[in-house]
Amino acid sequence: MAYKIDADTCVGCGACEGTCPATAISPNDGKYVIDPAVCVDCGACEGSCPVSAISKA
Repeated sequence: MAYKIDADTCVGCGACEGTCPATAISPNDGKYVIDPAVCVDCGACEGSCPVSAISKA
């Protein structure tokens, strides 16, 4: 089960993208998305999000 970013909560700051060791996070229309095929479930992104927009899918 991969992590996901809630688009309604995401503020587009990019903090998660910088912490992802698998480079599974990318911008999309001003928000960020996680590619579940690349995500390694490490949880680094969840801890880096200032608005708690990231959770396990």
